[in-house]
Amino acid sequence: MPRPGVDLGDDDTGCPILHVDMDAFFASVELRERPDLAGAPVIIGAPGPRGVVLSATYEARRYGVHSAMPMTRARRLCPHATVIPPSHGKYSEVSRGVMAIFRDVTPEVEPVASDEAFLDVSGARRRLGRPAAIAALIRERVAAEHGITCSVGVASSKFVAKLASRHCKPDGLFVVPADRVVDFLHPLPVAALWGVGERTERSLARLGIRTVGDLAGTPLATLQRELGRAAGAHLAELAWGRDERRVTPHAPDKSIGAEETFAADVDDPVEIRRELLRLSERVAARLRAGGHVGRTVGVKLRRADFSTLTRSRTLAEPTDVARELYTVACDLYAASGLEGTLIRLVGVRVENLLPAAGAPRQLSLTEREAGWREAERAMDRAARRFGRDAVLPASLVRPRQEGE
Repeated sequence: MPRPGVDLGDDDTGCPILHVDMDAFFASVELRERPDLAGAPVIIGAPGPRGVVLSATYEARRYGVHSAMPMTRARRLCPHATVIPPSHGKYSEVSRGVMAIFRDVTPEVEPVASDEAFLDVSGARRRLGRPAAIAALIRERVAAEHGITCSVGVASSKFVAKLASRHCKPDGLFVVPADRVVDFLHPLPVAALWGVGERTERSLARLGIRTVGDLAGTPLATLQRELGRAAGAHLAELAWGRDERRVTPHAPDKSIGAEETFAADVDDPVEIRRELLRLSERVAARLRAGGHVGRTVGVKLRRADFSTLTRSRTLAEPTDVARELYTVACDLYAASGLEGTLIRLVGVRVENLLPAAGAPRQLSLTEREAGWREAERAMDRAARRFGRDAVLPASLVRPRQEGE
């Protein structure tokens, strides 16, 4: 993001909102154990032809590599990069530690992803000082306790704080004074605004709007005619730095899902159902770990030509049992008409989440009191102690090869 051409100063009065974002998170975690790769282009992702970039060091980004890019393209752009397969358990552990640092500062923490969060430090000022000092403290603790860097934006609103953290990446701290928000925003390209993708950017360019300042000076009626009533009003507000959203701690999950891209397209229904079972196990374990149950089960099926079909079913009662998710997922797959069709990706998702503790549940006439739910909770305990693959359904156990 281009840097504003004005000196904004460092007055953090009226700026209680922090946006803290880890720098190249997955890559930074890996480099703690590979210091020999510091300063070199490194890409995190599955190395196969179907792999996708999950993270990249800033050295790799200079070649055009970015998250969600197909690995084959990333390797063409930066052929000398080192590719490291992801270690999600390691990233989750560091994420929990970083979020714990945030909550030591204030309970007003809204995680946005595993590597970023908004904080409202209004209530921490008497104990820890001004917002910029609190931001500096967080950066010091993250570096000292986890060996990675983060960038922090300090501002009067969530929207501006997020732009400020992007502005100072990597390993920076940037304050946007409350009375200098417009000075900060208006020189920026219009694509910096939330909700402006390539299509919207093209629409605005047709009107001669290329900067946030251009947009701010455009009549609301013109924006709404070009973009629609809601989108036009939304962008008009952001162009003047107006964002009334509060930091919302513990925002509830709206859904929990998992998906997998096959190494090669698969048309064997047995293999696809096997993957649906694996994904159902993962989703159910995440439901139980979060204390959730869900009523709506959905599947995603992406064909070899990248066209995608989704189907869902709402259950009579909520569940967190993998066996029940798997049964519904298989039914939805069978009803999709895609059995025998080459499939590139499959996914399982559960929506309409409820707290497990208060969810009603009634045993069926054929169900024993100690059944699948209890068995899967025992598997959870074994996984926490011995690793996720310690106990698996028999159909997911890979046969031993001779000599292993």
